[in-house]
Amino acid sequence: MSIAVAPEVAAALARGAAVVALESTIISHGMPYPKNLQTAVEVEAVVRETGAIPATIAILDGVPHVGLSSEQLKRLAISGRQFQKTARRDIAHVVASGGNGATTVSATMFFAHKVGIPIFVTGGIGGVHRHGEQTMDISSDLTELGKTPVAVISAGVKSILDISRTLEYLETQGVTVAAYRTNEFPAFFTETSGCQAPCRVDSAEECAKIIYANRNLHLCSGILIAVPIPTHHAASGNIIESAIQKALKEAEEKRIIGNAITPFMLERVKELTGGSSLEANIALVKNNARLGAEVAVALSNLQQREAKRIGRSAL
Repeated sequence: MSIAVAPEVAAALARGAAVVALESTIISHGMPYPKNLQTAVEVEAVVRETGAIPATIAILDGVPHVGLSSEQLKRLAISGRQFQKTARRDIAHVVASGGNGATTVSATMFFAHKVGIPIFVTGGIGGVHRHGEQTMDISSDLTELGKTPVAVISAGVKSILDISRTLEYLETQGVTVAAYRTNEFPAFFTETSGCQAPCRVDSAEECAKIIYANRNLHLCSGILIAVPIPTHHAASGNIIESAIQKALKEAEEKRIIGNAITPFMLERVKELTGGSSLEANIALVKNNARLGAEVAVALSNLQQREAKRIGRSAL
């Protein structure tokens, strides 16, 4: 497969510099224009300011691109939902048909790994849907984490999903799951989920060491680093979380189960919050981008130190 890697990204990878992969679905499907373009530019700026190179990933006219120009980013933002939401299962069809695809977590991980980017930042990952034991509705994000050695920095999993079963599934897939500076797995809009995190990390350097060990041991599985919502956005996050809990209760009372529950929940939460979840979502992504870039820089430094140490020991 031919993948177009932006010159800046290719040069950074060649010299072992810090690079952070970014998805494109959040741009095309997550918010309207021009807010989506503004957010994409700001997130890339956060990555740069922290010392890493951003690499937004998308499929343009059948060609996978890793790293987008400002014009390509604008095209993606203006086109919006005209770009197909593209998970791993959709890649072959979008490429073969010469289509345009906005990559989800699974597709972004796939392309990031193909070109050698070890770290990917997103807002939140998918998971096991409520009543998933009946419907088998499980996000491909989880299986991708089980087979693609890329570290994903996210705000955890929305409580609209079944978080405890999501963590169980990740364990089955052999995925290292760590919470950043907390012992509890975060639930996207809120710092707490009631679920204990399998392990805790307290610095970008600790995250980098886990990624480095995972790679050297050839475990061939991904890593999920879950970052709680920033404290100064916790208030708005709690309002959204309350709406989610109210919608869950309504779904139970109306006996909405199976595949019908997720679309009901999404629409109801939007009605209850008046769309206020957008700003909290943007804040989460920027926070994750900052940490992701810090981890990428720490990993780059660690790799360079180890390369020098091995070089000296070989003399």
